[in-house]
Amino acid sequence: MATNQAASDLRELDVHGLVDALSEAKKEHFNLRFQHVTGQLDNTARLGQVQRQIARINTILRQREIEAAEASEKK
Repeated sequence: MATNQAASDLRELDVHGLVDALSEAKKEHFNLRFQHVTGQLDNTARLGQVQRQIARINTILRQREIEAAEASEKK
């Protein structure tokens, strides 16, 4: 799974797919930060891209959590 997926692609994933994508994005972010600190990172813009991707995934997970809570309240 690439960490540069569009939000529409992410919305098609189930919760387990989103959690996997989040884990992968966090690993990439850690590695990019490590490379940045050691001076090995050429494309520093990638840090921001991965941060936004992590935020996108967290937003979608939170939206689904809220939808599930609202659905259980209506029962």
